[in-house]
Amino acid sequence: MSQQADAAPTRLIVAITGATGVAYGVRLLQALRTLQVETHLMISDAGVLNLHQELDLNRKDVEAMADVVHNVRDIGAAIASGSFQSHGMIVAPCSMRSLAAIAHGLSDNLITRAADVILKERRKLVLMVRETPFNLAHLRNMTAVTEMGGVIFPPLPAFYHRPASIDEMVDHTIGRVLDLFHLQHTLTPRWQGM
Repeated sequence: MSQQADAAPTRLIVAITGATGVAYGVRLLQALRTLQVETHLMISDAGVLNLHQELDLNRKDVEAMADVVHNVRDIGAAIASGSFQSHGMIVAPCSMRSLAAIAHGLSDNLITRAADVILKERRKLVLMVRETPFNLAHLRNMTAVTEMGGVIFPPLPAFYHRPASIDEMVDHTIGRVLDLFHLQHTLTPRWQGM
């Protein structure tokens, strides 16, 4: 997704929902800002609670990292329309409630409506689902989203690069997500073989 002088900027929609792992959403916003990707952010009420619980951050701290902030209840926002041009959407982290709503087309808030738009417009939707273990409903919902063209991306740590910190594990995962959008980054070393 290289940017040309006459091309629209690379633009991604980011949502932070109420699952544990808000560090992924925050680090994603930081990385996208470094890459000069325009971000459109939504944070659910439960996501705000987790920002405080897990990172001692408040809504304003995180909203300051985005280019544009949308209220989750504003179902009439620009990103609720297929005419809004973006390269895709990442839900980081994605709660099982958000997954279920997306899987069943329940556009009951701006997060699930924006995800529905991304799917119907055949753009890339990445859901960083956070739950364990999965029950059958979770698995069926993940299958439904996959069948619609979405990408289920549980943020599972990798150890082959021998991370020395939680930050390195988060960076590796975010690097892999950025790879899905063909965004060049230096968050983690590339595997060179054994």
